[in-house]
Amino acid sequence: MAERQPISPGDLAALLHEAAERKEPVRVEGAGTKRQWGGPPSPGWLLKTTGLNRVLEYEPRDLTICLEAGALYRDVARMLAGNRQMLPLDPPYAGSATIGGVVSCGVSGPRRRLYGGIRDQVIGMTFATMEGKLVTSGGKVVKNVAGLDMQKSLIGSFGTLGVIAQVNFKLAPLPEATRTFVVPAGSNEEAAAIRTRVLSGVLQPSAVDVLNGAAARSFGLDAAPSVVVRAHGTERVLARYAQELQGAGALEGEAEASLWKRIESFVEAPRIVAQASHPLGELAAVLDSAPAEAVARGANGVAYLAFHERGQANGWIAATKGKPWSRVILKAPTEDALELDLWPDPGPDFELMRRLKETFDPGSLLNRGRLYGRI
Repeated sequence: MAERQPISPGDLAALLHEAAERKEPVRVEGAGTKRQWGGPPSPGWLLKTTGLNRVLEYEPRDLTICLEAGALYRDVARMLAGNRQMLPLDPPYAGSATIGGVVSCGVSGPRRRLYGGIRDQVIGMTFATMEGKLVTSGGKVVKNVAGLDMQKSLIGSFGTLGVIAQVNFKLAPLPEATRTFVVPAGSNEEAAAIRTRVLSGVLQPSAVDVLNGAAARSFGLDAAPSVVVRAHGTERVLARYAQELQGAGALEGEAEASLWKRIESFVEAPRIVAQASHPLGELAAVLDSAPAEAVARGANGVAYLAFHERGQANGWIAATKGKPWSRVILKAPTEDALELDLWPDPGPDFELMRRLKETFDPGSLLNRGRLYGRI
């Protein structure tokens, strides 16, 4: 299988135009950490973005940065930490994922509760189309109104519309201090109630994740479902959290960092992982439906459920039909993905998505099948 590795945005655009002229399918990836995500793409020559790995502009005073798609998230995080700044995406595979891969797959981490998802942190983008054009959307400063907000279409598209060349982000300062509080619960319903009390309070944690009992055990916590609250601020603020969350265990330093690393990388380990997007009031029901480990972004209505064999996944898809949740099989090995209904209910917006694909890639050559087997 041929492999191409462009070293400039212009080179990237030219390669896509060449493929379109020859009507050759193209598979796109960065570091390849999420090859089992979405659906298996159709065969084609492989385009790797790892040659586009430069930091183009970094303005610490403006809290903005412009990166090429192949830059490694870990290297960017390390550089920003030197200036007491961060890009709070918390992606899985943080040690090896590229910026373009993180953005293309669109999965936000625990701190989405405070900092927003990837769509909230991307302020501009340059991407290449199958026509061989480079399109720039947004800008390089936070208060920018130039251009159409086209970059949001690329976020979470799994590379089916265009190939990201550069991304502009807004940054955040590192907090003065952090501490994590683990609140055990007697049931998933009680955990959901604790989550609601935390969100209704005056304090504003950066993350509120809810673990079912199986996930808590896998992370080395008690067997009971647990609400994990990540607090930030001054020591006075952290003391207020401890007062409000009486009975919670407190973690800091290496123990705190280790727990969050396990939570952020949860989707890496299981054979099959589903994502359920749900109303906040459905949290307990989603966790109850899980046959194995489950981790929920308690403030955002997104849960990740693990399945250790295909029968578990098929059973869950059948049992949750008609629930007020959107469901996708986020990750599965190819042999499982070909046998599973990866996106059971795409919903009424699917026709709009299909037309968008036809507009960007009328020959359906780019990452065909990658968006859960449907696009």
